[in-house]
Amino acid sequence: MVTKRQDAERPQVGALRSNPHADVLVIGGGINGIATFRDLALQGIDVALVERGDFVSGASSASSHMVHGGVRYLENGEFRLVQEAVTERNRLLRTAPHYVKPLETTIPIFKTFSGILTAPFRLLFTHGTGKPNERGALLIKVGLMIYDTFSRDGGSVPRHVFRGKKRSLRAFPRMNKGVAYTATYFDASMHDPERLALDVLHDGIMAGRGAARAANYVSAVDADGDGVVLRDERTGETFTFNARVIVNTSGPWTDLTNAALGRPTTFMGGTKGSHIVLENDELLAATGGNEIFFEHSDGRIVLIYPLKGRVMVGTTDIDADPREQSVCTDDEIDYFFDLIGHVFPDVTVERSQIRYTFSGIRPLPRHDDMAPGFVSRDYRIERGQLGGVTTLSLVGGKWTTFRALAEHVATDALKILGRERVASTADLSIGGGVDYPRTPRTRAKWIAAHRGEHSAALAEQMLERYGTRAADVLDAVTPGAAELSAVPGYFAEEIAYLSATEDVVTLTDVILRRTSIAFVGGMTTAGLRQIAAAAASSLGWDTETQAAEVDEATRVLRAHHRTALDADHDSLVALG
Repeated sequence: MVTKRQDAERPQVGALRSNPHADVLVIGGGINGIATFRDLALQGIDVALVERGDFVSGASSASSHMVHGGVRYLENGEFRLVQEAVTERNRLLRTAPHYVKPLETTIPIFKTFSGILTAPFRLLFTHGTGKPNERGALLIKVGLMIYDTFSRDGGSVPRHVFRGKKRSLRAFPRMNKGVAYTATYFDASMHDPERLALDVLHDGIMAGRGAARAANYVSAVDADGDGVVLRDERTGETFTFNARVIVNTSGPWTDLTNAALGRPTTFMGGTKGSHIVLENDELLAATGGNEIFFEHSDGRIVLIYPLKGRVMVGTTDIDADPREQSVCTDDEIDYFFDLIGHVFPDVTVERSQIRYTFSGIRPLPRHDDMAPGFVSRDYRIERGQLGGVTTLSLVGGKWTTFRALAEHVATDALKILGRERVASTADLSIGGGVDYPRTPRTRAKWIAAHRGEHSAALAEQMLERYGTRAADVLDAVTPGAAELSAVPGYFAEEIAYLSATEDVVTLTDVILRRTSIAFVGGMTTAGLRQIAAAAASSLGWDTETQAAEVDEATRVLRAHHRTALDADHDSLVALG
């Protein structure tokens, strides 16, 4: 890791240290903690948030990039969760249209009646330990009919469509010829989850007008009376922070956080999920632009998902220890190649086509001997005490339901504080989704109004990348400026702007979470150096620090994401 520490205290940490009191302290800066922070800030609550790493760098950074109701949760009888999830999905299509888009999803089906006898058993007894029978067409048809009743939002979301074998193979000619049916329905994609979370965070800080403070790379390491001992992970300095309510949204690390505060719990039992990102034009074309969402031979629900000109494949569901770094393994890669072969048997995939891998631990509840696929994806809030302070620990939670979940957590905190809710987030546009143009006509009008001296193509590219917050990025980039030679599509002034305004602390923050640079692949040492140099003016990095950041980013890409520098070509390649 980078051993050189920044000498100056960061302003975000200084704001906590100089005023070490708040009504609510949120511990954990994933999407659920950030959304809770925003909700409380909108109620006028003095709220602070700390995250031990970068914002959205834990479980929230390892999502399948979907906003979905979870049609398969119907089989577990989780009707409340499905209804809430599809309601929130439809809301996000309206409130975050810059990052959340309709996603046509197709299920290949190989049997007709399979699973009918076991489905009622699963519905009544969801504590199973075995492998579920393969779901056949009739079971999936019934499930999608129920899903339609939850999902359609007054008819704005199309009903599902079933196709027989011939129509299925006409639509997907590379699909396994053994397919009996396909079912197509609509969910939603979330093509930049980290940026969506950063928009939610930005909105919370703006709503707080100085009373909402958030700092990354600050961990909760101990308790001191009724206070929480915080440590700046960049300097090693500690200080005590007091709050009337402590909200633990540490995700899979919730028990570890409670233990650090001297109140051990055994709430969590997360499972590991990994993904790979392939550059394979043949596979990309075979999907027909659809997410292919299906049950693999082991009963695991998996996906093949076209995204950003690549194909993302996932995911696994393996019991995991949150104290260990989660990394995609060789066995998981073999599993992904096997499932691709199951659906598209004549499409060749190779390890050399892997551009990126990522892995995280889901914040699931403790489940003892229950098979991971049977564990509830719903959430609950556990109340506790730290001295005279009430604690709220979040157990579970999905990306799709972050707004509703945060509303529930914030409402509990408000009750403890004796405060009333004064604002709703239900229909509140998020970040660059405010006034986002949704038609070709309004899009052209926005571009004409904000392009300045830039080309219309560049303005449209930035609008797609940042939503309507692109106006500020365009203002930061000099008209006619050249793109970074080793990072096509990005500008030095753009990187400098993100570094100055979005709490960037490390080079990995930029390439993994402020941008999609690492996700799509093609990183080079020269590219890392150019990005570090662009960020340097905003972050005060000297030449030595820039070199250390490049070395650390290279290590993280190799150790955590299985990409390494090719010594001959100076570019990132998959580790086989």
